[in-house]
Amino acid sequence: MKKDAPQYVVSSIVALGGLLFGYDIGIMSSIQEMEHFNEYYGYPNALTIGIIVASLTIGCFVGSLLSAPLADRYSRKLTILMGAMVCTTGSAITYASVSRAMLIAGRFVNGVSIGFLSSVVPMYQSETSPPANRGRMVSLQQWAITWGIFIAFGIDYGCSYIPSERQFRLPLGLQIVPSIVLLCAMAFMPFSPRWLVAHDHIGDARQVLGRLRAYGHASAPEVAEELRLIHQTIKHERENKSSSYWELFRFPNRRRTLLGCGMQFMQQFTGINTLMLYAPTIFRDIGFSSVQSVALFQAINGLVNVSSTVPAILWIDRWGRRRTLLVGTVLIIVFYMVLALLMRSYTALTDNQSHESVVINMSARSLGIVSIVMVYLVVASFAFSWGPCGWLIPSEIFPTHLRAKANSLTTGTNWISNFAVTLTTPVLLEAIGWKLFMAYSIIMAGNFVIIYLFLPETKNLTLEEMDLVFMDTVWAFNIRWLPLRLPSWMPTSKQTRQIMARHIGSLEAESAQHANSLAPNH
Repeated sequence: MKKDAPQYVVSSIVALGGLLFGYDIGIMSSIQEMEHFNEYYGYPNALTIGIIVASLTIGCFVGSLLSAPLADRYSRKLTILMGAMVCTTGSAITYASVSRAMLIAGRFVNGVSIGFLSSVVPMYQSETSPPANRGRMVSLQQWAITWGIFIAFGIDYGCSYIPSERQFRLPLGLQIVPSIVLLCAMAFMPFSPRWLVAHDHIGDARQVLGRLRAYGHASAPEVAEELRLIHQTIKHERENKSSSYWELFRFPNRRRTLLGCGMQFMQQFTGINTLMLYAPTIFRDIGFSSVQSVALFQAINGLVNVSSTVPAILWIDRWGRRRTLLVGTVLIIVFYMVLALLMRSYTALTDNQSHESVVINMSARSLGIVSIVMVYLVVASFAFSWGPCGWLIPSEIFPTHLRAKANSLTTGTNWISNFAVTLTTPVLLEAIGWKLFMAYSIIMAGNFVIIYLFLPETKNLTLEEMDLVFMDTVWAFNIRWLPLRLPSWMPTSKQTRQIMARHIGSLEAESAQHANSLAPNH
């Protein structure tokens, strides 16, 4: 067995929370187009559809805010278990819903569970992973999200042929299966070693690190060194720093908070949920009207999302977060602009407008097919960049004593932004059509500038070393990594080097004091 095999097992099992997240996102996209769904719920208009879909995100927002006190007090592990239990309840309500109000209530309950899971799962993965493959471990969460979306799209496609109300009830009810699997499997997962140290369970933390890092040998040197660093950092934070929400808005955490919330906000305004939730509307608007063909195109959309996340899992710790985001952003800008021009030409051609309005000269069917390809290319570009990095960066940049609260706040930002996009998209698609995608390309250009100027590279750093990165200048493009006598991850600013030297000296002095207390008993 490989040394890091336990880490892969743990991160993969908790990533089932991401699968539930993705399934909930994807399941309504084709259901809202199904004949029996619309007949049963009285043919809801665009605004009502927006409310039904967006009720999930309001629940997610509430759940993400509740997750911080639960994760700090009862542990990351138990909060994930709570999320799985709540998800089982919400799925049962949506499956049995007999009215719009009951359907909305069930999706809200599901949303609360997804709020727990989307906030705590990447934090748990980050806290249990070593620096060398932390990006890969947290990216498993995003890959599981894409699998959840793909499975939902596939189930929707298969159920679209059922000639009864089971056409939409079966997809809504099947979410119970992975939530029960997560509930059972999570009982056997370890507690976060950083949470254990923060609650003075040093021996338990040593055992967990031994199982995750050294074939169960709790006395291994690498386990002792990692435990020492975690203990010193948490002790220093406990003695010298507040753990209130206000601490997130004070120096030096303010910059991290803005970056974390900004990452989640910008991820939603890539427009990805417009393409995942309302792609059937887009496909219908460009000439593909049958429920089965729309569901098939959406299933392919989900497959593109799954496969395009794989490169990030394999190489994000080699490429780095910053370069991955910048490349993905440029591709999304280009593909959105082409999609907007294609849809403009299709609309002009089918509405018999003037020839000048046809920007790209193709037949209507060719315009529709190429537009679908552009949708897939935008999804692929998001999947290897903003998809994993949007969750990875907020989960790794905050100190331990604030990480749960910070992830609660950043994830809440994601969900309130998601709500805005989800609620307004059907109305905007109906009102301005192709112009929405041109607007997304402009927003993405702004995202590129923000990432280039302000996001530092964090690959290969321990969670405890993040403090040192964020002592440096806010201008990310000025940071250089030099081989000094101090560690190689130290920024170049003279003042920063002096601060870090004092900080490292302090840690080394504390190391001797705590070595005996942290040594395993024989």
